[in-house]
Amino acid sequence: MGNISSIGLARKARISVLQMIYRSQCSHIGSAFSSVDILSVLYADFMKINPEKPDDPERDRFILSKGHACSALYAILAETGYFNKQLLETYAQNNSILMSHISSQVPGVEFSTGSLGHGLPVGVGLAIAAKRKKQKHKIIVLMSDGELNAGSNFEAIMFAAQHRLDNLYAVIDVNKLQAMGFTSSIIDLEPLEEKFKVFKWNSRRGNGHDHDFISSCLKELSQDLSPYPKVFIADTVKGKGISFMENRLEWHYKSPSIEDFKKGMNELGE
Repeated sequence: MGNISSIGLARKARISVLQMIYRSQCSHIGSAFSSVDILSVLYADFMKINPEKPDDPERDRFILSKGHACSALYAILAETGYFNKQLLETYAQNNSILMSHISSQVPGVEFSTGSLGHGLPVGVGLAIAAKRKKQKHKIIVLMSDGELNAGSNFEAIMFAAQHRLDNLYAVIDVNKLQAMGFTSSIIDLEPLEEKFKVFKWNSRRGNGHDHDFISSCLKELSQDLSPYPKVFIADTVKGKGISFMENRLEWHYKSPSIEDFKKGMNELGE
């Protein structure tokens, strides 16, 4: 994506997300903030995309499987030129295309999601179709850790390895919290990296807020000559970027008050 800095993109996206969610009094700001750095690196430094040609058949395909974190993706798409940033002011309003779960009506969005466990199976379908058509683009699916509770994901994980879909990338936002509590207390997923290795996926794991690290891991995976799918397991903090939201379950649901908004904007440097 040209000369866009992923760090600058993430900062602008967090400001837009806070404004959108405060204005609409919606929820899921914690989930959005945990994924902002991942999205920023994907759009600024990794994916082959062109906002001026959103339907380019050679573009990489991105699916936000954790569709409740849509405010983060909308902010990134606006900042990278897929649509006018003024549209963000309509987020979650009546008759707006910017619904509170990701919608394919929005330029740059490949697939509508909301019910968890759908994104990876669809990504698998796109990947096998691209293989059969001898197309070279990548398919990237951003998932949540709590989402892995859904069995459909493990069916997709096994199927993708069986069919050697090396054009498929899963990125897992491991913020360790889900709707009802800590993920480890509900269904403990660890050791997650070892699970993917058993299923023959090529894996990397580490800090999902370190832009250089995210970028290097994704590039290493893309250069891996193994015929199997790839996964980057990103250890993140729910609510990352605003101190009083970080690692707090209530910010899965809570809407910011005017006091929260002012404090948050101050912490984000606005």
